[in-house]
Amino acid sequence: MSKPYDICIRGAGIVGRTLALHLAALRLRVALVAQDKLLSPAHSDVRAYALSPASRSLLERLRCWPDPAAATAVTRMQIEDDTGACVQFDAAAQGVAALNWIVDVPVLEQLLAEAVRFQPLIDVVDNPQAAELTVVCEGRASSTRSEFGVEFEVTKYAQWALAARVSCTQGHAQVARQWFANGEILALLPLDGAAGRQCALVWSASPERAQALQAMESAEFCEALEAACAQVLGPLTLCSERKVWPLQAAQARHWCGSSASGSWVLAGDAAHNVHPLAGQGLNLGLGDVAELVQLLEQRPYWRSVGDHRLLRRYERARKADYAVVGGSGDALQQVFQSPLASVQKLRQLGMRGFERSGRLKQWVARQAMGGLPKHPATPSSSH
Repeated sequence: MSKPYDICIRGAGIVGRTLALHLAALRLRVALVAQDKLLSPAHSDVRAYALSPASRSLLERLRCWPDPAAATAVTRMQIEDDTGACVQFDAAAQGVAALNWIVDVPVLEQLLAEAVRFQPLIDVVDNPQAAELTVVCEGRASSTRSEFGVEFEVTKYAQWALAARVSCTQGHAQVARQWFANGEILALLPLDGAAGRQCALVWSASPERAQALQAMESAEFCEALEAACAQVLGPLTLCSERKVWPLQAAQARHWCGSSASGSWVLAGDAAHNVHPLAGQGLNLGLGDVAELVQLLEQRPYWRSVGDHRLLRRYERARKADYAVVGGSGDALQQVFQSPLASVQKLRQLGMRGFERSGRLKQWVARQAMGGLPKHPATPSSSH
């Protein structure tokens, strides 16, 4: 007896919904397990992600790219350390309209949820369903990963992240700013469109420092933030809750396999975690989507979606990408957090040399932008 679904996706976040919509465009029957609960009005969602051109292409094919007010184009990146060294990336120098886009997560999630609702080949279900292939997109705390006996190798950083939204006296001018000082990493990412005066804040610090920043009164917190960023955008006003969480790098030992119920594969944070300093976490997850969809689209007609050789190709390709992105992010975190004077001096020389490096700098900028997008099937008009 055939199974009612080709693919069961466990996890209905951005990665899970994006994957479901692209698979439905291939005329595959999808069960999407959605156990996440909506945030109450008393608990705002402060998340924002830097999405690459490749990620934008993937979402545009679903007609789920937010309008410019919720997907702010970054035309310049500016990175500074506490020695005065500075590195800048400019969209015009790369011949592009934007280096990336800072996307408001709740808006993107709502667009994807609406698209799923109108796709007849996707059933949103409460519990896992029998299928030829199960894709696990449950995030870093995935219970299904443990159910399949997959080891998750975790390296904990001596840092927690604090995220919030702040209003700025001056407009952000579409510049993403990042500071490395005293072992901490502070980023202000532009929101609310080209003329916006709001930024998403991500501040990585020791666990004690992050919790102390979260516990401060709003005025005291803004004073600390203004001191850390030298009031580059003028006086700041906190306009959201402050959320904190521990940071880690992690990778599943195996990203695909089989069980009594069929084949399975991991995607998104269920497969890998990276430090947020490079802003590549969701881009990696959407890269998983693009790779898996492309392999399933191009498979010979006689191969099942759960064919293990096919899934091993996905695992090899995505592990290679993670090794580059995760490894470079980890190396940067270690260099910028080091208190050793010798390391700080090398960092200063390295940043100044890199800023003048010409083609090397241009190549790194292109890599950070995500390279060339993959092109899954264009969704049908039923979306």
